[in-house]
Amino acid sequence: MTEEGPRSERPKAGAPRAELPPEKGPQREGRDERTASAEEPTAAPAGASIPPGGDGAGEETGRQRLLAGLWPPRISRAQLTVAVLLFVLGLGLAIQVRSTSDNSALRGARQEDLVRILDELDNRTQRLEDEKQRLEDQRAELENSSDQAEEARKQTQQKEQQLGILAGTVAAEGPGITLTIQDKSGTVESDMLLDAIQELRAAGAEAIQVNDIRVVADTHFTGTGGDIEVDGKRITAPYVFKVIGKPQDLEPALNIPGGVVQTLEKEQATATVVRSQKIVVDALRPAKRPDYARSSDQ
Repeated sequence: MTEEGPRSERPKAGAPRAELPPEKGPQREGRDERTASAEEPTAAPAGASIPPGGDGAGEETGRQRLLAGLWPPRISRAQLTVAVLLFVLGLGLAIQVRSTSDNSALRGARQEDLVRILDELDNRTQRLEDEKQRLEDQRAELENSSDQAEEARKQTQQKEQQLGILAGTVAAEGPGITLTIQDKSGTVESDMLLDAIQELRAAGAEAIQVNDIRVVADTHFTGTGGDIEVDGKRITAPYVFKVIGKPQDLEPALNIPGGVVQTLEKEQATATVVRSQKIVVDALRPAKRPDYARSSDQ
C-alpha cells in the first residue's frame, strides 16, 4: 500500500474559506515593487510648470483661444445700432409707464378730490384770463396815450407855426396877391400905405410883407412923400406888398369905389394888383420876449 501524502481537502459548501497567509520572501516583495512603480505617475522634471486646472498642451491652447475671443470685446456697427434702439425703446417704455401711473393716480382719486382739482384748474384759468384782459387794457391805454401825446404834439406844432406866422418869426407861403405902388411924383404919404394894410387885414390877409419888412400887429408907418419909414426903417418906391390870403377877397377890397386904388390914382400914383397861387413871405422879425406879460397857465 503506497503511502500518499496528505491531500488538501476541498472546503465544504457553506464552510468558511480559510485565508491563506501572504506570501513571504524575495519573490513577493519584487512583485509588489513592480506593481507600485507601474501605478505611480511619472514625476515632472524639475523646473517645469503645469498651468492650474490643466495638464495638457491642447487644453491650455483652447482656453487661451476662448479668452482671446471674449476679451477685448469687439462691437460691430450693427450691434451698436441695436444697443441704441434698445435704449430708446426702454426710455420710451419708462416714460409711458410713468405717464400711465400718473393717469392711474387720477383714476384712483376720489370724486371729491377730482372736483377740487377741477375747481383749482377753473380758478387758475380765470386768473389767467383776467391777467390777459388787464394786460390788453393796459396796452390799449398806452396806445391811446401815445396817440394822444402824438396828437397833442402835432397840435402844438401847428399852433407854434400859426403863432410864428402871426408874429412874423417864421416864413410863410400860400395863395394871395402882389400889390405894387409906383410913386414917381413922391406924393404917396405913409397914411396911404397904412390904409392899404388895414384894408388887406380886413379882407382876410394872414401875412404881409412890404418890400423887405415883415408887417405884424405893432407895425407902424411914419414919414411924408418920398421919405417913408416902416418900423423905423426907410423904404423907397416902388412899394411892393406881398400878401397871403384868399385872392378873391383881397383884390376886390383894394378896388372898391373910393378905396385904396382910386385914392392912389388921385395922387398921381399907380397901383397894380396881381393874383398868384403861391406868394412867399420870407421877411422875418426877431422873436421878442415880453417884459411883463406871462401866460396864465404858469
